[in-house]
Amino acid sequence: MAADPLSRVFAALADPTRRDMVARLAGGDATVSELAAPYDVTIQAVSKHLRVLTDAGLVSRTRDAQRRPVHLEAEVFDLMTKWIERYRREAEERYRRLDDVLAAMPDDVEPVPPAQDRPAKEGTS
Repeated sequence: MAADPLSRVFAALADPTRRDMVARLAGGDATVSELAAPYDVTIQAVSKHLRVLTDAGLVSRTRDAQRRPVHLEAEVFDLMTKWIERYRREAEERYRRLDDVLAAMPDDVEPVPPAQDRPAKEGTS
């Protein structure tokens, strides 16, 4: 798996089952059995998914008497949010500059057809 934390998080969330588990854990802690219930897979398969999520720092396991609930580590989403927000701001700035260019263009200019659609000038071939 990738070395940097952000890559591990995105790699872990690339799988739809793991994304669904994270979405369900957003509503509260759950046991492995509770997480496995809606899937047609073994507990071992769910445990493997949880290991990937744990290695990425997205979930942790605690001991609560006889239960071992899985807990969503929401702080990890701050890392993703900061990365996404950085590129969202850059994209917005590019669109703002494009809007400025388009707003500065005169409205009454006839469009110029592409070169292949223009008639050849006399004396040229």
